Amino acid sequence: MNLESLKQLHHKKAREAEQRYLLEGEHLVLELQRAAERDPRLRTAEVYITHERGVWPSTLKTHVINARHMAQLSETRSAQGIVAVVPMLPPALPRAGERVICLHEIQDPGNLGTILRTLAWFGNFRCVLTPQSVDPYNAKVLRAAMGAHFHVPVETDVSLATLSERYTHIARLETQGISIQSPQFRDFPCYLFGNEARGLPSDIGTDTPFTAFTIPGSGAIESLNLATAVNLCAYELVRS
Repeated sequence: MNLESLKQLHHKKAREAEQRYLLEGEHLVLELQRAAERDPRLRTAEVYITHERGVWPSTLKTHVINARHMAQLSETRSAQGIVAVVPMLPPALPRAGERVICLHEIQDPGNLGTILRTLAWFGNFRCVLTPQSVDPYNAKVLRAAMGAHFHVPVETDVSLATLSERYTHIARLETQGISIQSPQFRDFPCYLFGNEARGLPSDIGTDTPFTAFTIPGSGAIESLNLATAVNLCAYELVRS
């Protein structure tokens, strides 16, 4: 790809058309290289580095470019001197014992990246995003996720109606409901969280598959940060 085509990958429309995205920074490129050792499909990724970085050890195809061109590819204030162009891969098939975290219209890229990082840490989670959610390949999401995209299957544009067709029973997180410390909290294949500001649609509680759960607190403030809520629930699901 030429420089102009690469620059277009800053935009969601171009990423979807090309089925590729930009990954910036030494740590993330190292995560990519480790993932490519496991998954041959990632070996079509290409690395771009500046002359100043010298030789970059990689089995991936590598291009050396000047600092001015690197600055045009960078989405950070100070270009890190290394960017990779990575193919978007379809999410892996469901695994035995896998739990699904569904995020309804999540908007904050930092929240999504943090959630993916948590799910990767605990393992055997899938992340499902409903329409109107932030793009998981947004640069801010990628930075916050710290390589979690290579470990957590992510599905996009999954409607709530489709979700209830896939799963016969779904836990939804609300401010009122059964405590997540209840043993039955672990009995669901899918866990649904609402938008940061609006929560879940008001009519969703009337649907049979959904059971309301809550994270017990003091009640001093209205709600928890979404990423914090998911992190607490994920820990509750995996702890012995």
